[in-house]
Amino acid sequence: MRHASIRQRFPGSTFLMINGRAPSGARADLRVTRTGGRVLVLLVMLLAAHAGRAHGAEAPFIPIDLGSLGGLSSAATGVNDSGQVIGSNFAPGTGEQNHAFSWTAAGGMVDLGTLGGPTSFARAVNDSGQVVGETVTAGGERAAFSWTAAGGMLDLGGQPSAAFAVNDRGEVVGASDGHGFSWTAAGGMVDPFGSLGGGGSVATLVSDSGQVVGISVTAGGEIHAFSWTAAGGMVDLGTIGGGSSSAFAVNKIGQVVGLSSIGNPQEQRAVLWLPISSLGCESLADCNLKGANLAGAYLSGRDLTDVNLKGANLVRANLTGANLKNTNLKGANLANANLTGARLKGTNVKDVIWSNTICPDGTNSDNNGGTCVKHL
Repeated sequence: MRHASIRQRFPGSTFLMINGRAPSGARADLRVTRTGGRVLVLLVMLLAAHAGRAHGAEAPFIPIDLGSLGGLSSAATGVNDSGQVIGSNFAPGTGEQNHAFSWTAAGGMVDLGTLGGPTSFARAVNDSGQVVGETVTAGGERAAFSWTAAGGMLDLGGQPSAAFAVNDRGEVVGASDGHGFSWTAAGGMVDPFGSLGGGGSVATLVSDSGQVVGISVTAGGEIHAFSWTAAGGMVDLGTIGGGSSSAFAVNKIGQVVGLSSIGNPQEQRAVLWLPISSLGCESLADCNLKGANLAGAYLSGRDLTDVNLKGANLVRANLTGANLKNTNLKGANLANANLTGARLKGTNVKDVIWSNTICPDGTNSDNNGGTCVKHL
């Protein structure tokens, strides 16, 4: 899947994952993507199948109706550790226009307003109560905003723009005119990220350590997930065999999650990008991964020379074209793994678990007497 520009899809857009079509009554300014449409349809089917069934044990939660600002509908989209809730509401007297809100147990629901236009959307809130999102100005431009109880709504500039995340240090990230941005009270809006060669990017989340993840256009026009740090710059996280990927979240140890296509643009998988540094290695070559759980790892074409994978869980791993020269695979579980074209010269394959494994020569271990030993 190729995209010459990100601007048309991402900044200031809400994604409706309903099988590629907007539902009846959807506003014209909302974009539609097929990403996850099948998942949503499946969820609806499952909910319908279980509708009306009797409840079992008492639920360990008490639902709280947060109310509305006078409109018909409201939806909560985020909550911080102090219990402050953010979301959007159909505001009274504005027809179908949304207003962002903040709710606390002490103060109830507060309308965050707009920057002169009809709509605003709250996207994220940090533990100090800073809310970020997007709104429309009096001139009709989409604008990223930051809101605090003390200072109200602040225009972050860079229109058209949208803010998607804020960390506990107050660093805001998002997209401005097709490029990712970082904003701080001290430094204002800047683009430290660059791109993956194609000229566009969107920053979707920032961790408290300052690691930013998102999407960017490659030189070939594909959309790839990225991770960025001040020390290492923008890193292409790649895909798991397809042409596109997206990163949506990152944790304290740098693990990134998102999705990737796997060859067929309509078929996607949830992905966890695991930092090699979290395994105690600077690179894969010579790494000691004894007993490591690498089930589902996408290692196609990677250099695994002299790596210790003794007893490692490599179920469903993609090792196509990988260099496994002198690698220790003793006792490793390679069930349902794909080793097509992998190089295993000098590799220790004693006691390896072969089950429905695609051998380096393209045959299936199940057709080779339950082994790939003579098909390396």
